[in-house]
Amino acid sequence: MNPTPPVAVAFHGVHRHFGSVRAVDGIDLEIAPGEFFAMLGPSGSGKTTCLRLIAGFEQPTEGRIEIFGESEAGLPAYRRPVNTVFQDYALFPHMNVLDNVCYGLRIRGVSRAERAKLGREALALVKLAGMESRRPAQLSGGQRQRVALARALVLRPKVLLLDEPLGALDLKLREEMQGELKNLHRTLGLTFVFVTHDQGEALSMADRVAVFNHGRIVQVGSPVEIYERPRTRFVADFVGGSNVVDPAIVAAWCGTLSAASLRPEKIALFAARPNTDHAEQGRIVDVAYEGDRSLYRVGLLDGSMLLVSTANVARAPREPWPRGQEVWLGWSNDAGQRLDE
Repeated sequence: MNPTPPVAVAFHGVHRHFGSVRAVDGIDLEIAPGEFFAMLGPSGSGKTTCLRLIAGFEQPTEGRIEIFGESEAGLPAYRRPVNTVFQDYALFPHMNVLDNVCYGLRIRGVSRAERAKLGREALALVKLAGMESRRPAQLSGGQRQRVALARALVLRPKVLLLDEPLGALDLKLREEMQGELKNLHRTLGLTFVFVTHDQGEALSMADRVAVFNHGRIVQVGSPVEIYERPRTRFVADFVGGSNVVDPAIVAAWCGTLSAASLRPEKIALFAARPNTDHAEQGRIVDVAYEGDRSLYRVGLLDGSMLLVSTANVARAPREPWPRGQEVWLGWSNDAGQRLDE
């Protein structure tokens, strides 16, 4: 019987304080070998500090971190089996692409011929073969990001750390790079730890997501679990944006005294009372046309407000429902998710 492989990254009661600020406040976490793991949260939630703790740029105030079963206590960044890709790329402007990629190998004393060979292999992996002699200023944002990836991968880390690496790219290029990162992850089989504040990135790319708030992890799970079954008001509101319905209103609707999450796309709009599990009458307060969908704010008779998202498909009206239109809202019993807090 084969022994269980060690966890790729483990946090055991980790704290990181900066004076009175608890940037990381008691984290326990295990990341599996070969996993694409996302740390998701708003600015100041502790996710980037956790990444820096793994990298060795910071040391825990309390607790310990292990990488593949080995304690990293006191180890500097250059001695850890990890490498980091930064949002700002951090390329040397006076060096060409190949020299940028091979810089770490040069520091390690690898011969010129060997590092050129390894550098070209890394550039081919990120689809930049033939770009070796260009300078960073001659590259697009996406190409510079690929150079930064190649520079991190050429050192063959066990864990690749990605600190909001797509944040500086425009939307179309960011979406393309999301697909390329996923393909790269599948090809290499490395453990990826990805920090982002963008919920769409986390949901579309990660095997599992940890949602951070105020230095703590408030929920860990698959993208489907995080989105469909949020445990708290914060997760429901931050991931995807949801209607967080207060207990009194939930009790009036269905007799259950608890807060609930009701995703906007789980609600349908009707001109007349629908034959659904739940139906409420209201008036459209505002509407935003977003191309493939329309987002409505609907005021109900009880004074509450719900967001409703409808897909703009062929069977739907050509124009969105107008502001001021009286409508009925309908949803099924399983559309809502009870929240613990």
